Amino acid sequence: MPTTDQDLTTTAPASTLGSDVTACEREPIHIPGSIQPHGLLLLAEPETFTIVAGAGDIEGRLAGDWLGCTIADLLGTDAAATIQSAGTPLIVPPRAGMTESFDVCAHHAGNYLVVELEHAPDRPQTAADLLSALDTAGAAFERAASLHDLADRAATAFREMTGFERVMVYRFLDDDTGVVIAEDRDPALDSFLNHHFPASDIPRQARALYVRNRVRVIPDIEYHPAPLRPATAAGLDLSDSALRSVSPIHLQYLRNMGVRASASVSIVRDGQLWGLIACHDRAPKHIARDIRLSCKALASGLARQITAKEEAETYRERIRLRSVEDLIAARLGGDGAIDAMLASAAPDLCRMLDADGFALVQGPDIVRSGHCPPADTVRTLAHHVRDRAAAATFATHHLANQLPGVPGADGVSGLLAITIATEHPIMLLWFRAEKVEVVNWAGNPHKAVGTDGSGILAPRASFAAWREAVRGRARPWTFAEVESAGRLRRLLTESRQNRRLRDLNADLVATVAEKDMLLLQKDYLLKEVNHRVQNSLQLVSAFLRLQGRAVGDPVLSGHLEEAQRRLSAVALVHRRLYSDDRIETVDLARYVEDLCGEISGSMGGDGDANRIRLDLAPVLVATDRAVTVGLILTELIINANKYAYGGEAGPIMIGLEQHGSRFRLVVADQGRGKTLSGKGFGTRMLTAMVDQLSGTIEETDNAPGLRVVVSAPIGEP
Repeated sequence: MPTTDQDLTTTAPASTLGSDVTACEREPIHIPGSIQPHGLLLLAEPETFTIVAGAGDIEGRLAGDWLGCTIADLLGTDAAATIQSAGTPLIVPPRAGMTESFDVCAHHAGNYLVVELEHAPDRPQTAADLLSALDTAGAAFERAASLHDLADRAATAFREMTGFERVMVYRFLDDDTGVVIAEDRDPALDSFLNHHFPASDIPRQARALYVRNRVRVIPDIEYHPAPLRPATAAGLDLSDSALRSVSPIHLQYLRNMGVRASASVSIVRDGQLWGLIACHDRAPKHIARDIRLSCKALASGLARQITAKEEAETYRERIRLRSVEDLIAARLGGDGAIDAMLASAAPDLCRMLDADGFALVQGPDIVRSGHCPPADTVRTLAHHVRDRAAAATFATHHLANQLPGVPGADGVSGLLAITIATEHPIMLLWFRAEKVEVVNWAGNPHKAVGTDGSGILAPRASFAAWREAVRGRARPWTFAEVESAGRLRRLLTESRQNRRLRDLNADLVATVAEKDMLLLQKDYLLKEVNHRVQNSLQLVSAFLRLQGRAVGDPVLSGHLEEAQRRLSAVALVHRRLYSDDRIETVDLARYVEDLCGEISGSMGGDGDANRIRLDLAPVLVATDRAVTVGLILTELIINANKYAYGGEAGPIMIGLEQHGSRFRLVVADQGRGKTLSGKGFGTRMLTAMVDQLSGTIEETDNAPGLRVVVSAPIGEP
């Protein structure tokens, strides 16, 4: 084949230069209004199966008076029943007025039932032959060691199955251009192996039809289209029709390639058009429906094998990347700083993503490994991509296109970057050098689509090999590599957070230890103070007792005895504080019970007559309020013993209960009742202590005796 060499430095995909792709995409190829004349097409009403339109030589091959007939009238009752129940393809033998057998299939389009008829071969292949061919080809696919080996085997298998002179495995690239990755051909034909084709050769709407209609056959490009009759049916969508007429532009395209017949089988992976099996022949050639169905089944098996091969390759790449990530994770377990660890691991990080160079940037500090731009350029690049690389991995294999204001240096065209959020952000940058790629095009891609003298679209006329050198690009980063960089960012971020957490935990442990030591010291000092206070109170109480015995005046001795009892109430609170773990609050019921026991012992007498009866509910009060309650209770018991019973022993009932947020202390006797005006020292002291609690005191007749009720808030008002 003639070859034209070109050396272009371009930053745009060569496949789009000078091409009117949008004009091609506007062509309504799914509504041609006609069919290829090697078959017949009937349009019927779905309910009645009445023929309302058709195309092809129906009169000469099927019936002269066909319009208005039913499918049963033309093809027989059995055929009509099969089409109505299942719609599966069937063979209709010759009937009256017919000279040939027809291969029939049907589908719905719009408001019509579309029935397609093609000549059925006299000696069709048996199911056993077809299954054997599929099994042989499938076994060959499974033995393929790589994707290219699989494509080579596929080209051979499809050529054996179809009998075309040239069969190519055509793969679509990310920019919608295509490349022939495998080929099996007659040696007399030109080779298109490894040749690229611009995206305009197969427009977008054509690719959509390849997904919808998996097998397409053009037996002879020099056919004359058979229009739909009557013309009212010309606007029918024939996307699912195997007989659909072909775009004149595509027919001219095939003529320019020196092709007379063609067939295409779609390779669809996960609902997306991965590629095509393109078949060419220099002479007219038709393949029967059973062969086409076998090709469709074989293409499905090929798509599954392609998926398996690509996933296996991706899996191996991910395993390799994971192993390097594990090595880096092991280094992160040490006590050193993350930036120092990353700097020491720079060569491993460079190899991890198969990069030519690696750089770490943190503030003014830069660590480089491998082939990197100068330090100033690295800083500039880091500044431009820092924010974009913080939330997601920044990756480009065409640096001049992504950052036009920051040209790469030293032939670097690929950049992948991530940002680690620290006090001073750390940026990791991987570089790939420019890779000048020589692309072999099947014809000049700059002339992919043009117009003839009348302005009608026309395909290019030459498919001679045309070489183009594409500069400014690096080898693209794979999805697995970009994914690995993202995992590394998360790993480093989590490691930093864990390290900070460990440091905070260590500081917290030290702080807690210091607090515990201070608490121990406080508890020791508090217990020591309480012990000393208790001793002092006991000493004062003993002095008062001795003084009372030494004084000969009974009145003064009585006063000293009352003072001793009041002092005992305070001392009891301190003993409770000393013995309990909780020093903020006191169980008022236990405190009152203990206090009454001590007071009862000091009152003298015996038997039930002097017994203090208790009816106490548990109430927690603050320690200082408990002291006040104890003094009030002591004063009330002293008053009851002194005034109700004239200094003699007598029964006293003491109750404690809680009502909402208040408590009630009840002291009741069965003595003489109230006998004094209540203006003495004890009364004044009692009133002052009740006021200190923000409470109230009430005296009522106990019939006999006096009932005193002290009510106050449990907590501070």
